[in-house]
Amino acid sequence: MRVLGVDPGSRVTGYGLIDHDGGAPAYVASGCIRTRGADFTARLADIYKGIEAVINDYGPAELAIEEVFIAKNPGTALKLGQARGAAIAAAVARDIPVTGYAARRVKQAVVGTGRASKEQVQHMVVALLALDASPAPDAADALAVALCHAGAGAALSARFAGLGA
Repeated sequence: MRVLGVDPGSRVTGYGLIDHDGGAPAYVASGCIRTRGADFTARLADIYKGIEAVINDYGPAELAIEEVFIAKNPGTALKLGQARGAAIAAAVARDIPVTGYAARRVKQAVVGTGRASKEQVQHMVVALLALDASPAPDAADALAVALCHAGAGAALSARFAGLGA
């Protein structure tokens, strides 16, 4: 099954795709959708179109997306929620099931602690997917969401506990 993980952001939305069949997950692709300009509505359209293009290119069976956390600034939380909604809309328009995960749950599944840093998440994504290089932070977060959804993160991270994550 191919899973598209998404780390929503109003300026940068990370995406990551993995294949999994119950065994070790396999890396497919990852990247970032960078929005342009000051017009927030246009940035939401960029997110929708970017996720739509990823879906068209890679044909995921499911979408896993990070949930909005309670930010110190309510305006930031609202913008993140709208960015998340644009990504979800692109998936549901193609009848792709969507599941949301709290950031703490993703970090717990992939790193082993819900308080992991972005660097720790990147490190474990590289180890779990046997990547040659570290993806951009937002792409690594999206891959971590996909790993969490696949149930692969927790099982595999136990094998890599000694890597200093």
